[in-house]
Amino acid sequence: MVKKRKILIPQPKSRFLKVVCKVCGAENIVFSHATFPVRCKVCGTILARPTGGKAQILRDRAEIVAELG
Repeated sequence: MVKKRKILIPQPKSRFLKVVCKVCGAENIVFSHATFPVRCKVCGTILARPTGGKAQILRDRAEIVAELG
């Protein structure tokens, strides 16, 4: 019998990312496993593209600043 204190709780692999748009400089919050293309709220450029798992952050248009959560 396994004691309740020794049961490990799995941590989620997904995160929220704070991304800065290189075109206009606005900060946006992006989910790491986004299922729709993520656009900048100010200028409308695509920051992340879905791939079926983790979203691909487009490095030429965006830069990850911090991981939240």
